[in-house]
Amino acid sequence: MRYSHCTPTNSTALSQFWSQVQAQACGCPDPLISDLYAVNICDHIDFPSALASLLGAKLADRSMTESTLNRLVAKCLEDNPAIIEAARTDMLATYERDPACTDFVTPFLFFKGWHALQAYRIAHHLWLNGRRPLAYHVQSRINERFGIDIHPGATIGQGLTIDHGTGIVIGETCIIEDDVSIFQGVTLGGTGKSDGNRHPIIRQGAMIGAGAKILGRLEVGAYARIGAASVVLEDIPAYATAVGNPVRIVKKTLPK
Repeated sequence: MRYSHCTPTNSTALSQFWSQVQAQACGCPDPLISDLYAVNICDHIDFPSALASLLGAKLADRSMTESTLNRLVAKCLEDNPAIIEAARTDMLATYERDPACTDFVTPFLFFKGWHALQAYRIAHHLWLNGRRPLAYHVQSRINERFGIDIHPGATIGQGLTIDHGTGIVIGETCIIEDDVSIFQGVTLGGTGKSDGNRHPIIRQGAMIGAGAKILGRLEVGAYARIGAASVVLEDIPAYATAVGNPVRIVKKTLPK
């Protein structure tokens, strides 16, 4: 398992990736959209610069300006370059898993699940560095802006896809490993326990269907699949498919 929360990448791979994104954006023939592509992608020398600018614009409000947030995000990316690799890996995963995603430009500019996840990574960095009121502010703006509520204390790996995203809730002590897919309306929540580890652990490669509720300190095993609208209150083994309310296992496949 390659779960390590966030792992740095080498500069050559990152540069090549950003060149691909720019090539896709800067050849746009539509004059009405070309300015949007230029401001957000083509005019930026690298991926960190573009990501800082994008999140600054998305999260700004009357109490914290776009330029202030741009500088804040840029500083977080400078202090923790692994966030950049996680953002890149999340985009690659979205491109690979989402049939609606035909290039890298689309999630970067238009997919709020990807936006919310990258903003969470900034909030999580702030949380771990003792800047908790600021982390809560970013969490609040993610919720207001995207309709997705990810606590900055949650631990999330890379290669995550959040498809559609509206109504997703991820609690403070939740652990999500690499290569997980989450659809709209999912709750990874608690059951009323007031302290300690009270949210689910989602193992590598799991898929959580739309509207599923997974509650308490339980474990969804590696590559398990949770059906839409299921309610999960107990552990689900690796490679199992579970559906219903209450959830029941309907299939278990052997690992390849």
